[in-house]
Amino acid sequence: MLKIEHLIKIYGDKKAVDDLSLHIKPGEIYGFIGHNGAGKTTTLKSIVGILQFDSGEIYIDGRSIKESPIECKKNFAYIPDNPDLYDFMTGIKYLNFIADIFGVEESVRQERIRKYAEMFVITDDLAQPIASFSHGMKQKLAIIAAWIHNPKLIIMDEPFVGLDPKAAHLLKGMMRDVCDNGGAIFFSTHVLEVAEKLCDKVAIIKGGKLIRSGTMEEVKGDDSLEEVFLELEGE
Repeated sequence: MLKIEHLIKIYGDKKAVDDLSLHIKPGEIYGFIGHNGAGKTTTLKSIVGILQFDSGEIYIDGRSIKESPIECKKNFAYIPDNPDLYDFMTGIKYLNFIADIFGVEESVRQERIRKYAEMFVITDDLAQPIASFSHGMKQKLAIIAAWIHNPKLIIMDEPFVGLDPKAAHLLKGMMRDVCDNGGAIFFSTHVLEVAEKLCDKVAIIKGGKLIRSGTMEEVKGDDSLEEVFLELEGE
């Protein structure tokens, strides 16, 4: 579903991402963890085509993001760490705008908007301008927009930041549903307890380099993910 091969991204004289290779398969929730500045966001922005990278290759459902960016983008959704939405739009206009971009049929989009807006209890808020939304409400709107075209792959950068406990619980269930239906999730997080309970696989990055990856059991063994992460960070 997502294959990263020898990815290198350089800023000045610093390698922000240094020869990173990962393979996220259908059905997997794959966590991506590391300290601030480790290269997580740079990696995610490279995957989704926001950043050009210096060498390596990224394939989404078998297509190169370099060679076929539009075809790749039809198959995934991306939620950044700070959703940059169009504040002048109302919530419902924004969702319809995203649905138009992805060619979602009217009846299908209305059903999905209704379903997810009711789940996140923001139905009545969709008529308001996004400028009036709290950070948590913007995050919920970004989540609904990501799910509206039923993508095969969802990329998320710190998706639980700003969500209340109920919304975070709902998002975890939505993530699992995507993977149970043959999709895949790749997301960064600082919430190690969530990653440990939710993820099928995890990768730890430090200074742009991959230092450990695999199934949760392979990575943490008999320890907690937090203990392993802190030990690797201290080395």
